[in-house]
Amino acid sequence: MTNKNESPKFVVCIRNDGYQASLERRKIYQVVTDTDAHKHQLIRIIDESGEDYLFPSSFFSPISLPQSLVKELSLSA
Repeated sequence: MTNKNESPKFVVCIRNDGYQASLERRKIYQVVTDTDAHKHQLIRIIDESGEDYLFPSSFFSPISLPQSLVKELSLSA
């Protein structure tokens, strides 16, 4: 699913309707590339447990972070 040469991507949660126990609004999440999920307007993110789950893409907004912060936040590093 994820390309090792690809820089980690991050999103911020802007909605959590129906997923209050799983998602925190205004929290940054790391994205796992999943082209099949994208086709269905879903996004795969890594939660606090280190596991990845699918959620509606509309619940998140992509963000750009400085490379130094990406390294600090990346779970794949």
